[in-house]
Amino acid sequence: MEYDTKTLPYVTSDEASFAYISARDRWPVILTGAIDDMHKATSNATDPEKQAEGKKIVEGLAKLKHELQHDRQLPPLPDDGQPDIAGYNRELEQLGNPKWFGVPWLYSECYLYRRLSTFFAMSKYWKGYDVFNKQKLSTFRSSRPAVLELASRYNELTKQLEEEKATAGSRTEEESRAAEKMLFTEMCEICLWGNATDLSLLTNLSYEDIQKLQGAKARKAAENNIIVNDFDAAFDTLYAAQKSGSKDRRIDIVLDNAGFELFVDVVLAGYLLQSGLATTVVLHPKNIPWFVSDVIPKDFSDLLTVLVNAKDFYETASEDDKFKDVTPEKLSEKECADLQALFENWSGLYSEGKIVLRPNAFWTEGGSYWRLPSQERLYEDLKESELVIFKGDLNYRKLTGDAMWDPSTPFTEAIGPLGPGSGMRTLALRTCKADVVVGLPPGKDEELRKTEGGGGDSGKRKWAWSGKYAVVEFCDGKKAA
Repeated sequence: MEYDTKTLPYVTSDEASFAYISARDRWPVILTGAIDDMHKATSNATDPEKQAEGKKIVEGLAKLKHELQHDRQLPPLPDDGQPDIAGYNRELEQLGNPKWFGVPWLYSECYLYRRLSTFFAMSKYWKGYDVFNKQKLSTFRSSRPAVLELASRYNELTKQLEEEKATAGSRTEEESRAAEKMLFTEMCEICLWGNATDLSLLTNLSYEDIQKLQGAKARKAAENNIIVNDFDAAFDTLYAAQKSGSKDRRIDIVLDNAGFELFVDVVLAGYLLQSGLATTVVLHPKNIPWFVSDVIPKDFSDLLTVLVNAKDFYETASEDDKFKDVTPEKLSEKECADLQALFENWSGLYSEGKIVLRPNAFWTEGGSYWRLPSQERLYEDLKESELVIFKGDLNYRKLTGDAMWDPSTPFTEAIGPLGPGSGMRTLALRTCKADVVVGLPPGKDEELRKTEGGGGDSGKRKWAWSGKYAVVEFCDGKKAA
């Protein structure tokens, strides 16, 4: 806590904040889903000992839900053998051993998922079990139209980039740069809006609703909703590095959600590599199931498995399909070929070491990224990157300390020790799903509050809760403060 911003954090007791809505409404729904998943998995277990242990985990999850809904005190986390437990419990004590509706939102939400993880870590038969895995795969199945659209687009892009390399001399430097910037922006926008399918928020959306959040038309319609846009500055930095002749140009992506969002993250990674803007892309997943849909290493292998077995995945009726008596549409030959080509491209980049997975326990600690410099090994490693891209709302909240900044506070100030002079370049790609927001022009917050559903005079920044608006914010920490 000694490294954190002194600006006050959002707290679960503030009824005008999304922190309060999350704790009161979202978290019980998420825990109910986890209980249901675990109950089904336990019922399907054949080993009596595994079944008995599964029932105890269900009881533990139900107890956690009861404590939350009845505003009980947060107990210390049980020691599951991992070193971060001591840090969580030390911070809990420093916070005065609070109740659920009287604690900083960022810490309490991280505590919630870290405690959930202990049930499985301390088990014998359920270690590594992900209660959110079925939801992740179901949402990815629901993303089928956008997946097919982007698979086709990616493969076309791969051919175009190969052709352009062969005819590079036919364009002027200015023409090449303009074309590359346009393509970079498009790929990053795809990556940005892929964050719309956050399972911790979209607990009640249908298949049709999810489809509306994805695809080219949705992205085009949302362009005006990027209220801070630093794509140009990020591109200029990467382009300059490429033209400098530097042999090793690494880009890091601190991942957010699995499923469709991971799919678009790898689309971006593949593009960066094939365009030459990067020579290596390092993906940073979580070590444990986190915030419902966050990426763990298994989700990356699941993604490749879906691509190589696309017909089985998309043409086999899901539980929901069976309930609705729906027969999934067959994939066309071209769609199968597109997904197979995508698998071969990505698995090749992975096997060649150009796409790397690098999890770290720091990403699931309870505090903000203001604490990153205290993680010397990780911090020094990230400084080696040309650009560190932080995906999604939680990463943005952690970058800014989830604090009650004035919305016109510069992003470079709100990220504290990761700002100018830090030695690390940061790009935040964030669709807004929480109160904290910085870097806005003066008066923009007030303007958005006046829009329909924006919060008005209620004191609530509702416009920032739904994912309708986005910010793309860049800080060149390799420049002096």
